[in-house]
Formats: sequence, C-alpha cells, structure tokens
Amino acid sequence: MTEWKARRFWKASSVRPAGGGFEVALDDRPLRTPGKLPLILPTPALAAAVAAEWDAQADVIDPHAMPLTRAANSAIEKVTPQFGDVAAMLAEYGGTDLLSYRADQPAELARRQAEAWDPLVDWAATELRAPLRITHGVIPIAQDPQALARLRGHVEALDPFGLTALHDLVTLPGSLVLGLAVLRGRIDAFEAFRISRIDEDFQAEQWGQDDEARSAAESRRAAMGDAEQFWHLSRIS
Repeated sequence: MTEWKARRFWKASSVRPAGGGFEVALDDRPLRTPGKLPLILPTPALAAAVAAEWDAQADVIDPHAMPLTRAANSAIEKVTPQFGDVAAMLAEYGGTDLLSYRADQPAELARRQAEAWDPLVDWAATELRAPLRITHGVIPIAQDPQALARLRGHVEALDPFGLTALHDLVTLPGSLVLGLAVLRGRIDAFEAFRISRIDEDFQAEQWGQDDEARSAAESRRAAMGDAEQFWHLSRIS
C-alpha cells in the first residue's frame, strides 16, 4: 500500500498579528497545530522563520525539514498544558547533572573533563548561585537542596517556548547546567554538545566509532542547534 503524503497546496506564506502574537498564513489560511489549535507565535522573527520553513517545502511536505514548526507545535500543544510537569522533569537533571560525574581513570580523560567542565561548574556556582558537588565514578552524590531549588527556579521562570527550547538542550546532553548555559549565552549549543561527549569521543579515539553511532551523534548535535535557534527566535522582539 502506498503511504499517503501531504502535498503543498499554497502559493506563498505570510506573517500577521493575531491573538496577542503572530501567526503564519498559507495564502490566507492560518496555520494550526496538528491538534487544530491556533499556532500563535510570540515574536515576528519566529513567525517569519516558521513561514520560511513552509515556503521551502516542495511538492511533498516533509515535517522533518521543519524543526521550528515542530517545536512551536510542541510548545503550544504539549508544554503549555503541562508546564509544571515538564519544568519539574527538566529540573531533576540538576540532581544527576553530567558535569558532576567524573572519571578518575584514565588520567587523560579526567584531565579533559576537568578542563571543559570545571569552568561551567564555577559559572553555575556564581551566575546561577547553584554550586554542584563533584564525584568520581557512577555512585550517586546528593546535591545541596538549596542549589537544586535555585536551578528549579531558573527553569520555572521560563515561558512555554523557552521551556520547549530548554528540553532538548538538557535531555540530549544530560545536563541542566549545559542547557541553562546555552540559554544564557555562556556557550552555544554545539559547544555544549562537544562538552557533553568528552567520554564518548575519548572512547572513539581508543576503539573507533561505527557509522550508526556517528549518525546518531550528528542527529543529536543538529537537534541541539535547532533548539538554540528556536530559543533565540522566540526572544527577538
């Protein structure tokens, strides 16, 4: 059986004010989420970027080529109605943050982790007022409850579009500190991705890396870049 695919039906997209924000219209038809909710975007910059994704579609619509549209749909349909649950889930990463768990051997791996991670741990302690405790190995370490509460406060202060951006920036690298560092401009998404893969890259140097693992890593890297772009576009007035 041939799979049905949605096809382009519009000539051009446009952006216009709507509902306290901005909407994208395909010809004169406003975009809606898959669940038929109004797709109201917070900034004209994000709306223009979403419109550009739709204008770039050829005969057959490819949702995988529209990361900003997918993120906007998630912000409206998934994150907004369960904001508290999503914020709590992301805040929990602070308790098991990747940057807190170090190797003690080999010495070269430990050195690379310290060189890349220590400045961000220091940044979290000063800028976020959330000092993290460091351990070596995989045995869980309890973090300071006050530090965790401050990290949670930073997450809960976001709006649904910001929380949507933060999701991939935290869950893909496994670090709340890295995600918040990207949102605050301390590092960019690609640097966060590199920092999060120090152990994997070290192992690949020793034993090699197969094509499947390389492809999966590139997909995660691209997703983090898309999340950072979504964040910036949702802030521009």
